[in-house]
Amino acid sequence: MRALTWHGEKDVRVDEVPKPEIVNPTDAIVEITATAICGSDLHLYNGKMPSMREGDVLGHEPMGEVVEVGSEVETLERGDRVVVPFTISCGSCWFCETEQYSLCDNSNPNAEMARKMMGHSPAGLFGYSHMLGGYAGGQAEYLRVPYADVGPINVDSGLPDEQVLFLSDVFPTGYMAAENADIEEEDTVAVWGCGPVGQFAIQSAWMLGAGRVVAIDRVQERLEMARSHGDSETIDYENEDVYDRLMAMTGGRGPDRCIDAVGTEAHGTGLDGMSDRVKTGLKLQDDRPYVLREAIKCCRKGGTLSVPGVYLGRTNIPFGSVMNKALTVKTGQTHMQRYLDPLLETIEDGEIDPSFILTHRADLEDGPDLYETFNEKDDECIKVMLTP
Repeated sequence: MRALTWHGEKDVRVDEVPKPEIVNPTDAIVEITATAICGSDLHLYNGKMPSMREGDVLGHEPMGEVVEVGSEVETLERGDRVVVPFTISCGSCWFCETEQYSLCDNSNPNAEMARKMMGHSPAGLFGYSHMLGGYAGGQAEYLRVPYADVGPINVDSGLPDEQVLFLSDVFPTGYMAAENADIEEEDTVAVWGCGPVGQFAIQSAWMLGAGRVVAIDRVQERLEMARSHGDSETIDYENEDVYDRLMAMTGGRGPDRCIDAVGTEAHGTGLDGMSDRVKTGLKLQDDRPYVLREAIKCCRKGGTLSVPGVYLGRTNIPFGSVMNKALTVKTGQTHMQRYLDPLLETIEDGEIDPSFILTHRADLEDGPDLYETFNEKDDECIKVMLTP
């Protein structure tokens, strides 16, 4: 079958790879009908994620039709149309039973590798390094789905792929980011990063009762989307000082809730941003946490900082400010299975149409070029959907 495969920094190819087969009786095989490129895929594209191997199949935002199920799968059958969440969860460990699905104890076969780096292993993920399981991803014609009774959600409402595909990651991730921010009625919420997760964090902040949402980025089409679809006020950080503007907007108090939807590859400005680039270049730190530092600085005393942005390892943040300002910090990979049913219902009820985020539709063969386009933010690219 054809698949998008990783061959090193900025080297994604369309390769012929073996079609997946049932390995365990709890597996299912899904024929992919639509799959997306995620902003976090760009960390792989840019060579930032350790433990990638040449030929790894990429992708963790797929959907399609079930074509085969293992002997112990009870909730799916051939012909079902499903969206597959990016986290792989067993459904029976303590973490899954307490709905902390992205912390599953059993789905990462390479857990020891993760434990050596982080102390404990999170759940396995599709197409996202060998440290996180070594699972083949969904930017391919077919995908093997382990623990198939726990992950995929049936979609039988007839909605087109582009309206439900983003249940695989960015919509629930943006929603959990807003939920983690502990938004109360009339709160001011500041969102750094107007990529797909940031856009859904903005939408979700309104759904959870925010009184005001401020979106921060430098890419004009993303800021425009935040204004037009997200009804947000915006700050272009290349033209304005973010701290000064947020203080002016909030009477000096700062936003109540701050969401870092950027993560490890923040561009940053001035000497601070340059320092991050030098330190990561010299491998003195693994991340460029410019946005995280800025959010800590801007958040009001006693406020909440939610971090859906992906960070990879060692980083330099002013934890003294977190402590002295009494900030609450919440983060983590998304507990996908917790959100799939209620968010599908919001789509089916017409409360939200996630396809607003989509700017590029193409065939799988166009994937390598669109990785480059997305990475460079060319052609006003915000979200890519591929059809195998």
